Formats: sequence, C-alpha cells, structure tokens
Amino acid sequence: MPKRILAAAAAAVALTVTTALTGCGGAPGAGAASTTIRLGIGDPATSSMGVSAKHFADKVAELSDGKVKVETFPDGTLFGGDQNAAVNLLGNGTLDSTIMSTSVYASFEPKMNAVSLPYLFKDSEEVTKYFEGEPGKELLGSLDKLGIKGVSMLTRTPRHTTNSMRPITQPEDFKDLKLRVPQNDLWVKFFGSLGANPTPMDFKEVYTALQLGTIDGQENPLEVPVNNKFFEVQDYLSLTGHISDGLVLGFSKKKWDSFDEDTRKVLQEAADETADFKTKYDNDEAIKTLDKLKGEGVKINELTPEAREEFQAAAQKVYPELEGKVGKEFVQSSLEFLGR
Repeated sequence: MPKRILAAAAAAVALTVTTALTGCGGAPGAGAASTTIRLGIGDPATSSMGVSAKHFADKVAELSDGKVKVETFPDGTLFGGDQNAAVNLLGNGTLDSTIMSTSVYASFEPKMNAVSLPYLFKDSEEVTKYFEGEPGKELLGSLDKLGIKGVSMLTRTPRHTTNSMRPITQPEDFKDLKLRVPQNDLWVKFFGSLGANPTPMDFKEVYTALQLGTIDGQENPLEVPVNNKFFEVQDYLSLTGHISDGLVLGFSKKKWDSFDEDTRKVLQEAADETADFKTKYDNDEAIKTLDKLKGEGVKINELTPEAREEFQAAAQKVYPELEGKVGKEFVQSSLEFLGR
C-alpha cells in the first residue's frame, strides 16, 4: 500500500479514537483519561467529616465507573491546618476541593453567619430543611465571588460545651469562663453577652491551650472532643446545643469549570447523596460518642427545658446586634423560611 494511503488510514483511525474518547455520553468520559481530584479536610479520617469525605469519594468512583478519582487528605495536611488559609487556597485554585465549616466561611462571607445564629434551629430536621431550601442555595451561591463553587451543604451535630471548671446548667455558669471560640465575631458577641471570656484561637492550638490552662473550655460538635482527645484535659461536657453550624462541600471554581457537564453531574449527585448520608451517620454515632466520653470519665449533663428557654431568651437579646454580622435582610428571610 502506498505510504500516502497508509498515512491517511492512520489519520482516520486517530480521529476515530479521539472522537470516541471525547464525545461519548453517560458516565464522564466513558473511555476518557481519568480525572483526579484532591479533597482536603481539617478533621481526622475517622471523624464524621472524614467518613463523609470517603463516602463522597466512593460514590464518585461508583457513579463515574472509576473514571473520576477523589483522593482525600485529612488532618489539614493540604493547608497546614489553617482553615482560613484553606479558603484562600481553594479560591485561587491551589486546592481542588474541601469540606469546610460554615463558621470558617463566615469570616469571608457574612451571610454564612446566619447558620450560626444561636438557637436558630429547633432540631436537625429544621437544619436539613434550611440547607436544602432557598436559604441553603443562596449561601452556596454567595461563595462564587470568592472563586469557590459551593456544591452541597452538610449538617453537623449541634455544638456543645466542654470545660475544666464546672457543668453548664444555666447562662450564668458561663461567667468568666475562658472559652475558645472560632475566629468569628458572632461567637465572640454571643458568649460575651453570657459573661464568658471568649477567646478566638486556631483550632490546631486548642488542645495545648486546654492542657496549659490558657483557656478553660471550648465548644464544638459532639465528636470533636473524642476525635481530638479533649477528654484528657476536660472534665465536663454540657449539652448546650447552642449553635448548629454546617459544612460546605466546595470546589475551586477553576477546577469545577474545567470539568465537562457529565463530570459535574456525577459530582453533584455524589455530593447530594453524601449530605443525606452524613445526617444519618451523625444520628447513629451520637449515642456511641456520648458513651465513649462517659467511659473516659467526662461528666455529662443536659439542660433542663427551663434552662434551655433561658438560653434561648438570652440569644434573642443579641439578635439585633448580630444582624449586622449577617445582613438584616437575610436574617429576616431565614426566620420567615423557618416560620418564626
């Protein structure tokens, strides 16, 4: 066969292969080169965040027939444990993807503070309704200007209080308590109004600060004292349930925009399914977590209904001031959505 005919035949084969690799439907790039996504989280792999990250990775692999791979990196290894830095790295495209708390994002986008309004939600069902509804969609969209694509919001267990001084049974028990809080003015205002001494601090510094007595206590979702062994340096856990913040599964917008439509659909479906998974997982794990803390000698108390009403009344008093941290219009629309 003449060389020019061989060359033409080779070109035709190459064109056919290229078309097959790039033009097929169904799972993203069925037959295309694999896509790898690096997903960073601040918590350990054994935490609910870590378990959820793995679930997301597994679901993406399943839905894409293994063509899209999500590698998870726990313990803040991709961002040196600095979650505020992680937001910047995600926005500029250095990070591909993260699962990050709404309380961290609130330092960059004031609307995220709405999720953390004290005693805003009655129960976990209301949190899910809020995240899946218009408020949640608006919050995810608000990250666009940071260069971040918010894909899904995940629930967390309510935040409770641990300390080494005394059980918290009423608002007055917070008086003069040196309490670590996130670097977020909403926390500072709320706990300050209760008479505490709120101390903003990077999370990676908390264990040592508790150990040295630099702070008396901290507040976080239930699993945090277990995963970070705070029970070694804390005597009391009070189930104050004061704030129900959430998590955002987000992507660098640069990374997200580089995916084809099929890949985006896979990631969105996996993210939505992971949100459902995490809520159920947290509910199942809560009892085990409390049993673990009891076994480590931590004294646990629940608030009485009367005490909870006192806390709710105290929270309502600071709402007008906190509106400035969120945006009055969004606070009002959130309250209306929840039927308040």
